[in-house]
Amino acid sequence: MIKYIHPVKPAAAEGPIAEVYAQVKRDFGRVAEPFLIHSPLPKLLAGAWMVCRETELVGNVPRGIKEAVAAAVSQLNQCPYCVDAHTIMLSAAGESKVANAIGKASYEEVTDEKTFTAIRWALSTTSPGSELLRWTPFSKQEAPEIIGTAVFYHYINRLANVLLGATPLPSSRSWLKSPLKRVAVRMFTDAVNRSKCIGESLTLLPKTDLPNDLRWARTSANVAQAYACFASAAEEAGELALPVEVRAYISEELSQWTGKTTELSLAWCEDAIARFDEPKEAAARLALLTALAPYRVDDKAVLEFRQHFPQDEKLVGTLAWASFAAARKIGTWLQPRHS
Repeated sequence: MIKYIHPVKPAAAEGPIAEVYAQVKRDFGRVAEPFLIHSPLPKLLAGAWMVCRETELVGNVPRGIKEAVAAAVSQLNQCPYCVDAHTIMLSAAGESKVANAIGKASYEEVTDEKTFTAIRWALSTTSPGSELLRWTPFSKQEAPEIIGTAVFYHYINRLANVLLGATPLPSSRSWLKSPLKRVAVRMFTDAVNRSKCIGESLTLLPKTDLPNDLRWARTSANVAQAYACFASAAEEAGELALPVEVRAYISEELSQWTGKTTELSLAWCEDAIARFDEPKEAAARLALLTALAPYRVDDKAVLEFRQHFPQDEKLVGTLAWASFAAARKIGTWLQPRHS
């Protein structure tokens, strides 16, 4: 279920959107809702797909490890939609025991040491002082794919928590989940295991420079280019959607952020945003909560924003810019010591 916006459906897609959707269907398995929600902004859609494909779907790191990272990050961010989605993908990659363990948050049941280490690392990605982040548990060559996957899911979890329902399955009833997941696993197995060529998404957007805060991607040309393009698209979306004063305020808050969300409440930001006029206040509230406490975004926060900014492009741009601003900050904590 997609909330608040009206995305471009695959049957109605044309031009650049249709081109992205065709790649997504071929390589991901279907045009899933996390891609559909980007469609009001075609460049953002292309950038998000490029990052997803060039980190998670292709490369030298086994798909199962990257799906385990995606699922663990989603557990960390309290995103039930993405936990279901990526435990399904894990099972499609042949790792059903790992999928079950992550789904239950019973990580000690993961017996493969490399996968277990990757999960523990992923669960520590919002704790910049953690010993698990001091020395990266993967090689210099593996780092862009694994860090890139983690950063992407810190981004997409935030959007999913606002715009999507509790599960990608047709029903969230507990007694139906197991059979529905088995059907979904069969649906995605061929696409997950199909051979894919590195870099095929990189023609979707023009080349641009990689920002310095994403330098962890530099040792992989395709990951670096994908993230450079996505960063440019996200910045453009933010400029379209948010006043410069609001973006400056969110950036200042993020500069002081240490990864914690448990103590946050709406009252925490009200004094700070009271200096804005009503439209900017609504935008700042939605952007800040999306970045730092997305599971606290409610109908009221979205509807107050839509009163002043009714276009889907504005809502998606605000959510995407804020989500990526937080995700790229997390990425700075993950920069490998050995690079």
